[in-house]
Parts: sequence; structure tokens; C-alpha cells
Amino acid sequence: MIVLGVESSCDETGLALYDTQRGLLSHALHSQVAMHEEYGGVVPELASRDHIRRAIPLLEQTLADAGIEASGIDAIAYTQGPGLAGALLVGSSIACSLGLALDKPVLGVHHLEGHLLSPLLASDPPKFPFIALLVSGGHTQLMRVDGVGRYTLLGETLDDAAGEAFDKSAKLLGLGYPGGPAISRLAEFGNPDAYKLPRPMLHSKDFNFSFSGLKTAVLTVVKNHEEKVIANICDQDKADIARGFVDAIVDVLTAKCVSALRHSGLKRLVIAGGVGANSQLRASLNAAAELKKFRVYYPELEFCTDNGAMIAFAGAMRLQINPDAAQRDYGFNVRPRWPLDEIEAA
Repeated sequence: MIVLGVESSCDETGLALYDTQRGLLSHALHSQVAMHEEYGGVVPELASRDHIRRAIPLLEQTLADAGIEASGIDAIAYTQGPGLAGALLVGSSIACSLGLALDKPVLGVHHLEGHLLSPLLASDPPKFPFIALLVSGGHTQLMRVDGVGRYTLLGETLDDAAGEAFDKSAKLLGLGYPGGPAISRLAEFGNPDAYKLPRPMLHSKDFNFSFSGLKTAVLTVVKNHEEKVIANICDQDKADIARGFVDAIVDVLTAKCVSALRHSGLKRLVIAGGVGANSQLRASLNAAAELKKFRVYYPELEFCTDNGAMIAFAGAMRLQINPDAAQRDYGFNVRPRWPLDEIEAA
């Protein structure tokens, strides 16, 4: 079975083809970062319009790279939610229009399920069950994953997600957009002892997170700086603040993951989402895994951010279990807010 995946939930347009026998055949991705950089963040209307421009050329590229005709597609999976409503509508309408034109069944996929299952695309994938840390710009959640569609929420952020805290703190340091990678790079040059920022909910005895206070702590440090103006803070001081922030957020994420593994008795940890590409987080988790004798699985770096491959793969996994999950009903709706625990088990 060859499944076409269409991803358009935010600021990446992704198309991919996954074959249940041969694996990932091809994928193409366009990031809108350069377009949104001028505005300091994602502009939903611009994002939606850009998805319209990019989707069909990316589809043609994906088909050409795989060496197949559109008629060779067996089913189409698309991101139904969560995400920006306008952006989701573009991907959904394109997927359902293609399904109608080609007489192929279509399947709406949960964006976060795509992220959760993306490490299974690696050459050495994890086996079920496992603990998953889903950490991105909009989500920070700890899940127990027992199979496709079998997800138990253990804990989540009560306010800002980790990626959101990265971006907001980077903006406070004058690093621009996207801020997450920038503040991570700057932290490499910082002194870990210069600023000891709070570790929110580190000892809360549950699996929830809170990063709004950490962002506020960065703001307080910046405002209390003797120069008062962030542009006048020297590069080394900015690096020290960045290091204090990154160390704090990484310590919390690592501790909660270790606690969830201990609580569940499992020895496999999966990291999914854009922040999963963070080098400091990976180093911390790898060190903890060696000490605590568990194993960490990461998606390939190209599949950490939003992409069509994870949607094609998630759709294919569901169709392998239930071939009737895809339908030839081409009316569609999107779900900008869609809790992961509301999706049905496969």
C-alpha cells in the first residue's frame, strides 16, 4: 500500500509517499521561516496562502522522486488537526480534492500522532510500549504509548510549551525568529554558573510542566541588567543568560522523563517534536540513559519538525490495522484544537 501524506498544520508544507513494504519512498518539504522572520512569528494568513502555492509543486516533486504516477497512490492521509485553521483547511482541501480526482480513499490524521510515531521511521525503531516526550513549539506532553492509537497522557504543560518558552526567551535576548535554535546555539558559549534560573515544577511529584515562570525569570534578568537595554548587553552576558535558560529547561525535561520511566517500569523513551532536535536536550537524555540504564530513541533530524513523512507513516500504520479507516467521503472538516487522547485506538 502506497500512502500519500499531506502536512500543512502551521508553517511547513510537507508531502511524502510511504510504502508499507518498501518504507519511505520520497518526501519534500518547504519551510516558511524566511517569510515569517520579518514579522517575528507566524502570520496565519500568510501561512495559508503559501501552502496553496507550494503544495502542488511539492506533490509533483514527491511523485517524480519516487518514480510513480499519481494513479499509483492507494490512499491519502492529511493533517486534520490540531493547528492553524486556515492552514489545515488548505491541506485538507488539497488531499480530498486529489482523492476525488483519483478515486482514492482519504484519511484525516492527528498531527501529534504523526510526531509520536515519527521515530519508527528510523532504521532502528523502538518497539511498543514506550514513554514518549512530545516537545515542540505548541506542545509539551509525556505519554505512555502502547500501540497505534493507544496513548495515555501522563502529564503536560500547564502554560507555555517548551518550544514556546525557547522562542519567547530568545526574543527577550534580541535573537529574532525562530528563536529556539538561536538561543540553543548561543548557550554553547555561556557560563553555566553565571545565572541559576528556576526549574519550574521540578519537584512537583507529577509529570506536568510549567515554563511561563522560566520565561519571566529571563525577563527579570534582562530588566535588572545594569545596562537596562538588551541591545547594550555584551554578547558574553547574553550567552550566559541563554545557557542558564537552556540548562533549566533541559534539567526539567530530563527529570520528568526519568520519573515517568521509573513510574511505568518501562526502559524505552521516545523523543518527538521540534525541540527533540535540541543538542543540549539530547546530550542530557543520553547521559541519563547511560546512568539509569534505559534507551532513548529520536526521529531523524529531518523529521523532528513538521513534515509529510510522519503523516504518511501514521496514515499507513492505521490503514494496516484497519483498511476501512480511509473513506471515499470527500467532505472534510478540520480540528484546530484536538486533544490527542480523543482519537480512537486503531
